[in-house]
Amino acid sequence: MASEAPPFWWEAADWRAWSLSPLSALYGLVAGYRMASAKRAKVDVPVLCVGNFTVGGEGKTPVSIALAKQAKKLGRKPGFLTRGHGGSMATAHLVDAKKDLSRHVGDEPLLLARHAPTLVAPDRLTGARELIGLGCDFIIMDDGFQSARLHMDYAVMVVDARRGLGNGHVIPGGPLRARLIDQLRYADALLTMGEGSAADHVVRKASRAGRPVFHARLKPRGVRAIKGGRFLAFAGIGNPKKFFDSVAQAGGAVVEGKSFPDHHPYDDDDARDLIAAAEKGELQLITTEKDLVRLRGGSEALSALAEHCRVLQVEAQFDAPDMPVTIIESTIGAWRERILK
Repeated sequence: MASEAPPFWWEAADWRAWSLSPLSALYGLVAGYRMASAKRAKVDVPVLCVGNFTVGGEGKTPVSIALAKQAKKLGRKPGFLTRGHGGSMATAHLVDAKKDLSRHVGDEPLLLARHAPTLVAPDRLTGARELIGLGCDFIIMDDGFQSARLHMDYAVMVVDARRGLGNGHVIPGGPLRARLIDQLRYADALLTMGEGSAADHVVRKASRAGRPVFHARLKPRGVRAIKGGRFLAFAGIGNPKKFFDSVAQAGGAVVEGKSFPDHHPYDDDDARDLIAAAEKGELQLITTEKDLVRLRGGSEALSALAEHCRVLQVEAQFDAPDMPVTIIESTIGAWRERILK
């Protein structure tokens, strides 16, 4: 199911955020208690969580892929564990990137499955055990930080440097999944994505709590096909503007940008409207890899839209080349300490 965060979540707190403060306080209290009291199940391999303090995409998927690549270089056999947001799987399922459809497994798992075995599982413990049974000896949990079901040996929290924590309020008054202080207790490191100062407050809090702070950015790939083009860019992700900025960074001109809710299930009307708007403005269509996988396996109209689209691929580029190694080795070190206790 698609979800759309209210725009006021990402603006300075106003009457809407403050009027919802009682509900936010209750939600935060329950979320904090759940995280503090849960008995997290442990498995026999290292578990690295790549999470967010807030709802919405902040670049977790590219970061997870980059860390999986590094784990492979270090001789590990990583596997991804995810809930499959936007999908409909009720039981654990090993994703087949060539055959599965996003409406069944979600869009992000299809991208992850191109790089390592990916298990969509509502029950994360069951999923972790199945990945181990497949030969995986290093689990990367894509999100799931707040679920409190599986023990994490290391948790890296990704924060967008331009949006930060939005208005700083907890759901439903803001984007925070729980109070920041409650979440920081279980975070091992902070990773800011992109340029900007909106995350400075979180960086200071993390530093005072003794958490290392890493920095990365999304780097466009295949820019030759983008440079100099005039585009109608569309995206149904947590932060479409980040995608539009990436197109501009690659040298393309975003003449028109259309935003859709995160994990938006495109329909025939969307397809026809986008194609017609592009033709009217004599523009090329461009979208994200996540959006493209949601167009496949659908109607003729959606297939036509997919054929009309260019795709801008991005990858996480760390400011210091040794950051992924540090994260992987820290996870393995914490796991070794755990099993020796």
